[in-house]
Amino acid sequence: MSTTEVTTGDRTGSAPPRPWRDRKRYLWPLATLMPAMPFAGAGLVALTDSPVFWWLGPMILFVILPTLDLVFGATDDNPPEDERERLEADRYYRWVTYLFLPVQYASLVFSCWVWATWGLPWHAQLGLALTMGVVSGVAINTAHELGHKREDVERWLSKIALASSAYGHFYVEHNRGHHVRVATPEDPASSRLGESFWAFLPRTVWGSLRSSWHLERKRRAKGRHSLLDHEIAVAWAMTLVLFVALVAVFGWAVLPWLVLQAVVGFTLLEVVNYLEHYGLKRGKRADGRYERTDPRHSWNADHTVSNLLLYQLQRHSDHHANPLRRYQTLRHFEESPQLPSGYGSMIVVALVPPVWRRIMDPKVLAHYDGDVTLANLHPRTRERYLSRYART
Repeated sequence: MSTTEVTTGDRTGSAPPRPWRDRKRYLWPLATLMPAMPFAGAGLVALTDSPVFWWLGPMILFVILPTLDLVFGATDDNPPEDERERLEADRYYRWVTYLFLPVQYASLVFSCWVWATWGLPWHAQLGLALTMGVVSGVAINTAHELGHKREDVERWLSKIALASSAYGHFYVEHNRGHHVRVATPEDPASSRLGESFWAFLPRTVWGSLRSSWHLERKRRAKGRHSLLDHEIAVAWAMTLVLFVALVAVFGWAVLPWLVLQAVVGFTLLEVVNYLEHYGLKRGKRADGRYERTDPRHSWNADHTVSNLLLYQLQRHSDHHANPLRRYQTLRHFEESPQLPSGYGSMIVVALVPPVWRRIMDPKVLAHYDGDVTLANLHPRTRERYLSRYART
């Protein structure tokens, strides 16, 4: 009997193929645990009487998540392509992302209440600010997933998610700037071979801000637009209204912590940008234009747990090659360069440039079969790298 035959009433016939099932379907809502970290931290402090749990956000991001990635490993399985339409039409997956936002804002209000009324020592307040900063950083990832979609509600939710990090211009720059210039020397959000994170950070923050204003001004020059249609102004106004409202309710004491958590949030975004395209460069065609973005131009990480909690952001190669794909359909590609571990571990490594270079520079060189001239070289270290890795 063949594998497709079944025993029926007449003991003959062929079974229809078993429909593919998303084995992670009911695990995706775990991502909504990330914005609840301030609540979880407070609960653990109450249970243990230990203030260390105000630092739960950094603990989860830099210790617990890498450990879980190590334990559960990576998976390179892809959903069948003929299932894409069905998966992307299933609104369950959209509600998983939508639910992130109310938890995010509940955590922000709760954090302000704690800063204002609990009388915590400065180190506990700092820990809570860093934990809330991790929430705002992960919220930028949620905004990233929502902002790429065509539906107006998702685009507005993207802007709302960005308000707590005061990084609303990301919506403009990422979609209309980064995705056009990715893996080129012209992109402020693509890090270069030999460039440390600490050199990259001011370049990308200032460059992305300047680029977003240029792109928005160019868009608005094409027709008549009201001030309410200025995407950056509206996004920043949302942050201003949010922060003013929180200060009005809880007092000026919360303002420094609000600013700090916002800085932590967008710094996490930029260190992730640093990881995602380090040293990678698109070649140029005969007409002088860059080749189309494909899976070779982004670093991937297929680690199961961190991908569940980050809406598969680490399958970044497919995202850049197909930016409208929803997170549940993003794929692994054999030709994509692979990070040695998930983002939590690699963020720590990126903060220590000598360790980062020791790990990642050989991987960039291997990706280009030893030809360093094909990489996106940092101008300040270009000659040193050309001399060091020159082919003989």
